[in-house]
Amino acid sequence: QVQLVESGGGSVQAGGSLTLSCAASALTSGIKCMGWFRQAPGKEREGVASINSGAGNSFYADSVKGRFTISQDNANTTVMYLQMNNLKPEDTAMYYCAAGPFYCVGRSVLSSAIFGNWGQGTQVTVSS
Repeated sequence: QVQLVESGGGSVQAGGSLTLSCAASALTSGIKCMGWFRQAPGKEREGVASINSGAGNSFYADSVKGRFTISQDNANTTVMYLQMNNLKPEDTAMYYCAAGPFYCVGRSVLSSAIFGNWGQGTQVTVSS
């Protein structure tokens, strides 16, 4: 079972920036796609961004395009980041790191169904 640990959450004012990190360990050779999801109180979990491991192609939800950037460490593709700029109050949520054994393609790029491993989450709070 892949283990995922997120870090980097916190509280910022609107317009500010945060960088989330996710470190994967155990059985990481099977990871094909990694992603970030978020869940706000009373709302369903939604896909934010995903990246095919080692391939570099990435995908974003429309709500974060141009503001968020997903990346992996060049030397260690089991470490993933989410650079979040120009944060808005509606970005407030618990953010989860996810990893899965299938490449993200087509309609699955932001689907939670293809990710079998999840972190515990890190809270991001954006105040107006």
